[in-house]
Amino acid sequence: MSKLCIRGGKRLTGDVVISGAKNAAVAILPAALLVDGICEIENLPYIKDVVLLTEAMQSLGAITSFEDKHTVKVDATTVYSYCATEESIGKMRASYYLIGALLGRFGKAEVAMPGGCNFGKRPIDQHIKGFEALGANVEVRGETIYATAEKLKGTHIYLDVVSVGATINIMLAAVLAEGTTTIENAAKEPHIVDVANFLNMMGANIKGAGTDVIRVKGVEKLQGGKYSIIPDQIEAGTYMMAAAITGGEVYVRNIIPEHMESVSLKMREMGVEIEEGDDYIHVSAGKDLIATNVKTLPHPGFPTDLQPQMTVLLSTAMGRSTMLESVFENRFQYVDQLNNMGTNITVYGNKAEIEGVSQLQGSEVTATDLRAGAAMILAGLKADGETYINEIKYIDRGYECVEEKMRALGADITRI
Repeated sequence: MSKLCIRGGKRLTGDVVISGAKNAAVAILPAALLVDGICEIENLPYIKDVVLLTEAMQSLGAITSFEDKHTVKVDATTVYSYCATEESIGKMRASYYLIGALLGRFGKAEVAMPGGCNFGKRPIDQHIKGFEALGANVEVRGETIYATAEKLKGTHIYLDVVSVGATINIMLAAVLAEGTTTIENAAKEPHIVDVANFLNMMGANIKGAGTDVIRVKGVEKLQGGKYSIIPDQIEAGTYMMAAAITGGEVYVRNIIPEHMESVSLKMREMGVEIEEGDDYIHVSAGKDLIATNVKTLPHPGFPTDLQPQMTVLLSTAMGRSTMLESVFENRFQYVDQLNNMGTNITVYGNKAEIEGVSQLQGSEVTATDLRAGAAMILAGLKADGETYINEIKYIDRGYECVEEKMRALGADITRI
């Protein structure tokens, strides 16, 4: 079993190029199943979830071929099956996008219940609500979701909670449906806009993505084309915080700075110098960090996927900070691992109180999920001595070549 070994105390400097957005890629790949033709998807992150999804699409009959590590061609004209129930599919949270795509294409879908990182309940009731409103019958039997519809018809859907997954899944099911579908209280994250842009490039008619009301006018078919995925907002934030926690100076390149505004604002509050360019952010952190308070919120608020990384950063800022998690109810389960490294974090329900410490100590820890694993890397970069991180399979799900990118910035990190 592989683990990461980090010898802390190195100041990060230099340039890091951000990969394509994981959260966009794992939705756009299933969306390609709706296309009656060949589509070429560029700027894919070369990560485990992307590989698993392309394999799942092949099992349905699609022809997928990697032109290089970051570009895949998908020919979905050969797809013959609506059953995606393999064990590997159930290991991915994003497997639920196969439901919307297959339901939209065939009027039928059988998909393994989604897995992924375990940090609290992430129910799919809003997905099911949307599918049923479009005219589908949905049942969950055992570890499989069954959805069938004689004909999907556009309708008005109000999401009871802002859900990224449900917003995207309903869009996927609605693009080939008869009539117009209106999604109210829709999520507004950048990767939702990216999925809508991909579908529109292929011939869909989606308006309002990025606002809380999205309208999808059904079309008869989607044709092939070429599309490039947006940069990864969460990976960018992780490297920004890695620079800050080591007192470093890093150019984070190939990003959309506007996507990083909530992160940049909080880091500036902590005394970190942030300079924005057209497609980069320059992070410089030579001063002591200042404590502050953070609350996770749907976009454009502070992203929940950067909560563990920010919690580590706050733990090295002198004074008392708080982190309030308002998206998931159990996303602090990694805290015990960090406290073993010398942080002083106390969790009360969905709030963490953080007393800043001047130094962390290397230890052996275990990644509890993808973003918690990234937080442990940041802690290891700051700590005295050696840190060993187990269960790095979680980290590999969402970070491309993390040790190579960190080493290029001066980190002492190896996979053993």
